[in-house]
This record gives sequence, structure tokens and C-alpha cells, in this order.
Amino acid sequence: MINDLLEFINSETIYLVANWGVIPFWLLLIFVPNHGLTNFFAQSIIAPLLLSIGYAYLSYNLYLENNIFDGFELYSGLDGLYSMFANETLLLIFWLHFLAISLFAGAWIVRDAKRYFIPKVITIPSLIFTYFTGPLGLVIYWFLRIFFTKKISFND
Repeated sequence: MINDLLEFINSETIYLVANWGVIPFWLLLIFVPNHGLTNFFAQSIIAPLLLSIGYAYLSYNLYLENNIFDGFELYSGLDGLYSMFANETLLLIFWLHFLAISLFAGAWIVRDAKRYFIPKVITIPSLIFTYFTGPLGLVIYWFLRIFFTKKISFND
């Protein structure tokens, strides 16, 4: 039973579950940003917690296979990054990282827009860009926010 479960929980399954699993959170943020369900699921620790379970599981398996820092060449140049991402487990760990941080940024956009009374329809493009590109969506939101709040702030 446990062996069957461990066989099922592989990198491909984690990737698919994480990719498809974040979509309901994003749909909540985009279509019903001020609803209680959105507040409970998409704007809480729930999504990052679920993604961190996969992150921790993969990190632990990487540790069991070898030193977790073997192949960790993040700061040794672009070739090192390419080499590091050739390791499927490290690539997936960083993908989970991106999904969690992007979702966190999307939730922040929704909370901030509510705080400044920015219409929901205005935040939708920045949320979509944040889902696909992360920082670019935040910058788009920031420019929209300047327009609506009539102030520039670099540290909110």
C-alpha cells in the first residue's frame, strides 16, 4: 500500500497536481476576489502550505539521493543555472517556488486593490500577467495603482 503510494508520488505527478492545483486559487482571485472562499483559500497560507509539502518532499528525496547542494550552481553563471535545471528534481523544486510566490503576489494584488478601491476589472490583466510572468504582473499592477491612487509609492 505505502509502496504503491510512493510510486504514485513522483516528480511528474507532483508537477501535474501543482500546475492544475493552483488554477482554482487563481480563478478565485480573478473572478471573486472579495468572496469569503477566496479569502479562506487563496489569500491564506493554504496554497503555499500545499505547495511547500511537495517542495519539502522533493527536497528530502534529493537529500536522500545525494548532498542537496550537489549541482546547486545558481550563482555560478548561466551555464551553471542550465546545468542545475538539468536535474529534474531541482527544476521542479524551483517551479513550485515560482508557483507559490506568484500566487502570493496575486493575493497581495487583490488585497491591495481592495484597500485602494481599485475596480476588480482593472486588476484582472495584472493577475493574469502575474500568473504567467510573476514580476511583470506586479509592475503592471503598480502602474495601474499609481493611476487610481494618484500617488507613487515604492515600498507598500
